[in-house]
Amino acid sequence: MAYTTIDKPSDYFNTKLYTGTGNSNAITGVGFSPNWVWLKSRSTTQNHILTDTVRGATKTIRSNTTDAENTEPQYLKSFDSDGFTLGTRSEPNGNGATFVSWNWKAEITSGLSGGSITPSGYSINTTAGFGIYKYTGNGTSGATIAHGLGAVPKVIFIKRLDNSDAMNMYNESLGNTKTLRVDRNDAPATSSSFYNNTSPTSSLITLGNESGFNGNNNTYVMYAFAEKQGYSKFSSYTGNGNANGAFIYTGFKPAFFLQKKSSASGNAWNTWGYTSLSGTNSIGRRLFPSTSGSESNQDSAPMSNFLSNGIKILQTDSDYNGSGATYIYMAFAENPFVTSTGVPATAR
Repeated sequence: MAYTTIDKPSDYFNTKLYTGTGNSNAITGVGFSPNWVWLKSRSTTQNHILTDTVRGATKTIRSNTTDAENTEPQYLKSFDSDGFTLGTRSEPNGNGATFVSWNWKAEITSGLSGGSITPSGYSINTTAGFGIYKYTGNGTSGATIAHGLGAVPKVIFIKRLDNSDAMNMYNESLGNTKTLRVDRNDAPATSSSFYNNTSPTSSLITLGNESGFNGNNNTYVMYAFAEKQGYSKFSSYTGNGNANGAFIYTGFKPAFFLQKKSSASGNAWNTWGYTSLSGTNSIGRRLFPSTSGSESNQDSAPMSNFLSNGIKILQTDSDYNGSGATYIYMAFAENPFVTSTGVPATAR
C-alpha cells in the first residue's frame, strides 16, 4: 500500500496571503476552487470570517463569537476557479491590511444516504477526508448524520446558524463525552448531550440533543475531517516545559497547525504555519481563532520548527508546551514525508 495517496497536498488545502484593497478584490493563486474559506486579518483587529459553498458565498460565521449566521454581500462575493472574490468590507478586505486565507477543497454534492438526519446540502472530498454539511436538528438524542467520507472523522466542527451559539470542536483524543468551544480558552466541557457519548464511525456521526448541536428545528453547519496519511493528522501531544520541546510526528512537513491546551483552561487557541522566518523552518507568528486580535509576532523566539516529518516545539510557554500538559491539534501538509511511489518528498 502506498504511503500516501496525496503527493500534492496543495491540491486540497492551501494557504493564501493577500493585502486588502477596500474595493472588489479577486484573490487568485489558491490552486483550486475552494469550498471552505477561513479568512483573518493579520495586521488589524477583526473577526474571523468563515464561508463555504454549501451555505453560499455571502453567508458568514465567526469562530471567535457566538453570532448567528450573517448574510453580507460585501464580505466574500464569490468562489472562483482559482480562489475567491471579496467585497468592500474591512473584516476580510480592509485597504492596506494584510490577511491570511485557509482554503479547503470538497467535491461530491450528491449520493449521500443514511442517518436519521438528512443534510439539506453537503460537499464531500473522500480523497482528502473532508466534508461540509448543513442540517436541521431534530432534538433527539442519538440522532445520526451520514458523512460519506468512508473513514472515521477525527475532528468535527459544529456551529449553529439560526441563533447565537458557539462553534464547537470534537477531537478524537478528547473522547466522545467532551467538546471544546472555539470562541473561548476554556478546558473541554463534558456532557452526553453533545455527541450522545458515541464516537463517529466510518459512516455516521452521532449527536445528542444539546441546542448547539441538535436542537429541534435549529439549523447548523458541520465540518468533518478524517485523517489521511501524509496529508492530515489530528491527535494530541504532551508538553515537557522545556525549550527542547516535544516532537510531534505527523508524517509530513506541516503547512497548517491548529492547537489548544486541553488539560486545563485559560490557554489560547493557536494557529501557526502561514509564515516562517525567511530561509528557515522556524515558525514565529500566530493567530487566535478565539479572538479578533491581530497577529502575534514571535520571530525573535519562534514557537517551533516545521520539519519534513513533524513539528519540534521550541518554547516553554504554557499555551503550547507546559510540563505534563495535554494539547489537541489538527495539522495539514505542505509535503508528505514519502510520496506515493516511496520517494522521500525532499528528494523531488
